[in-house]
Amino acid sequence: MQFSTWIRQHLAALRALLVLTAITGIIYPLAVFAVAQVPGLHDKAEGSLITVDGKTVGSKLIGQSFTDKDGNALVQYFQSRPSAAGTNGYDPTATAASNLGPESIVDTLDADPTKVKLSLLSTVCARSKAIGDREGVDGARPFCTKDGVGAVLSVIGPRTAKGEVAHPIQVVSVNEACPTVPFISAYEGVKVECARPGADYSAGLIVPIFGDASVDTPVPTDAITSSGSGLDPHISPRYADIQVARIAKARNISENQVRDLVDANTSSRTLGFLGEPTVNVLRLNIDLDSRYPFRG
Repeated sequence: MQFSTWIRQHLAALRALLVLTAITGIIYPLAVFAVAQVPGLHDKAEGSLITVDGKTVGSKLIGQSFTDKDGNALVQYFQSRPSAAGTNGYDPTATAASNLGPESIVDTLDADPTKVKLSLLSTVCARSKAIGDREGVDGARPFCTKDGVGAVLSVIGPRTAKGEVAHPIQVVSVNEACPTVPFISAYEGVKVECARPGADYSAGLIVPIFGDASVDTPVPTDAITSSGSGLDPHISPRYADIQVARIAKARNISENQVRDLVDANTSSRTLGFLGEPTVNVLRLNIDLDSRYPFRG
C-alpha cells in the first residue's frame, strides 16, 4: 500500500469520527435538551418531581415508604405497595423484583433470626396478616396459617411408583420453627411436628395445605407483592379503600372526606382500556396533609 493511500484512508476515518462526534455528541444531546424545555414536557424531563412549600418531597413516578424509623406504618398515611428495590425499598439505583416464584413455599429456618429466609408464600402470608390486623379486615389467605406463615408440610415415608407417600411415618410443618405448635395436629393419622431450625426435610413430599380461608380476601394482591421494578408509586383503589377507615380515624375526619381525596387522586385506565385504575400514594398523602393536617 502506498503511503499516500494510507494517509487518505486515515483522513477519511478522522473526518467520519469528527462528523459523528458532532452529531451524536453535540447536536443530538442539544436537540433532546431543547425538546425537554418545551412547556408540558419540561416537568416530565426533570423527573416529574413534586414540591411542597418549595421543597422536593418525591416524584410522582417513584414510590416511597410512609413508615417510622422502625419500619412501622404511620397511621395517618396511606401505605404504598411493597418494594424489593434496594435494602429499604424504592431505591431507583437498585430497581429489582424479589425474583421469587410460585414454587417458593419453604422457608429457610435458622436458630439465628437474622439468617432466616422467608419463602414467597410466607412473605405473602405475613404481609396479609399484618395488613389485616392494621386495617381491621380479615387478612387470612389460602395456604397460610393463622400466625401468618406458609401452611406447608413435609410428609416423610416410603414412596409409591408415582412418587406419592404410601405410609407417612413423620410429618413436619416446615415453616413453623420449634417450639411453635403446628397449625394442624395430625395429617393422615400422623402427628404433625414443628420444624427444627437447620434440619433438612427435603426428603419428604412437600404438601401445601389450602386451609379454610376464603379466596376472596379483602387484602388485594398489590398490598402484599412488589412490582417488577420495585418502584411502583401507585396502589389499587381496592387497597386504598381498606385504608380509608384508619386514615379517617387518625385525622379525625369522616370516611367520605377521605374517599373524596382518593377519588381525586385516582387515574383511570390508560387510553381507557389498558391496565387498571390506580391511586398515586404520594399525591394522595400530600393532599391529606394539605386539607386535613394530622394532629397526633
